[in-house]
Amino acid sequence: MLHVDLDAFFASVELIDDPSLRGRPVVVGGGSARGVVASATYEARRFGVHSGMATALARRACPDLVVVPGHFDRYEEFSRRFRALVLDLTPLVEPLGLDEAFADLRGRRRLAPGPLELARGLRQRISDELHLDSAVGVARTKLFAKLGSKRAKPRVGSRGISPGPGVLWVSPQLEAEWLETLPVDALWGVGPATAAKLGRLGLRHVRDLRGLEPHVLATLVGPAMAGQLAAYARGEDPREVVADRVAKSVGHDETFAVSRQTRAELSADLRAHAEVVATALRERGVVAHTVTVVVRYDDRTSVSRSQTLDFGIDDAGGLRQVARALLASVPLSQAVRLLGLYAGSLRPRAGAQVQLRLEVDVAGGDALSAAAANSRQHQGDRAALRDAVDEIRRRFGRTALGTAADLGVEGIEARRQRGRTAFGPDQESPEH
Repeated sequence: MLHVDLDAFFASVELIDDPSLRGRPVVVGGGSARGVVASATYEARRFGVHSGMATALARRACPDLVVVPGHFDRYEEFSRRFRALVLDLTPLVEPLGLDEAFADLRGRRRLAPGPLELARGLRQRISDELHLDSAVGVARTKLFAKLGSKRAKPRVGSRGISPGPGVLWVSPQLEAEWLETLPVDALWGVGPATAAKLGRLGLRHVRDLRGLEPHVLATLVGPAMAGQLAAYARGEDPREVVADRVAKSVGHDETFAVSRQTRAELSADLRAHAEVVATALRERGVVAHTVTVVVRYDDRTSVSRSQTLDFGIDDAGGLRQVARALLASVPLSQAVRLLGLYAGSLRPRAGAQVQLRLEVDVAGGDALSAAAANSRQHQGDRAALRDAVDEIRRRFGRTALGTAADLGVEGIEARRQRGRTAFGPDQESPEH
């Protein structure tokens, strides 16, 4: 098994697009007080900056920090090219997000070159063709391959940045050593909360899990994860590489620089959200059968509402109709800091039909039924229009054509980019 991980992916793409940033502490993230860091160069990591960190804290740790907003269209472009390089090795490739992938090389074990040479060749091609750094782990299981790629990366220490090996073969001897020395949170699926639960019982290392009665571990993490962790602790991982994994949902959310106070404001935001999600669906050639709205309040609690439709949808107007009806059932007891719209239960667009019958049975179903019926009508009536608009945007750019609602002082607004505010607002609102 091979696991390849692109190094500081988002930040590295930004450095390719703007070489003047090289050598400087750079992060991709939201630039406002509500922003978070998504990716950091090693120059930034020397100051303790890391992904998931609040941008405000990162700036305190590194006063010279350069914060760059995310450009998901560029990341997706590089991700497609990256995936094509891995597929040159084997069709058995399982992507993990935009910047990681597993590859099953067992079908090539009787062929030259061997797995280590393939891994080194892949890393070199990523460097030569994409100008990105990467780390590759090669092992007998997915667990150890991923652990190997992590150990193959550069290290940040008090003396600066130390280069990693780039490619690491996890031998049986190295497996045994790691199983004795690794902390429990190195295992797949063990996050901070699970690690804290295990730590309270003195289970701080992988070796501590071996010999533990299964029912004891199950009381902490549940029976399914208990069995998985026990197997990992023995060095066992039966998981196969799952090729052609299809995304389960497409979504867009926005953290507001100033919290929204009214339903009318949120309803207006859903227009842009629906446009972004509908465009992403059509670019992938899929339709959605489930629409979900997520609202996060200022106290960080969240509420979601979902509706499953008996027809597929990829029309912005139709998505907006259902989303606004769902929003109407969300209580606005306090200000809203984040609004998300997600389309799930994805199926190929080819052959998808708009059903003539619609059944909706939810609380407050009258308004939602009407919205879904209108959504179905949009989906059926606007197919030719959607195709024409998409073709114009493909040829002349995403902001070449829009509706009157898209117009701003500088032309058609660029709110159409999916993930643009995934890490928080780019800057403070003028109201601040």
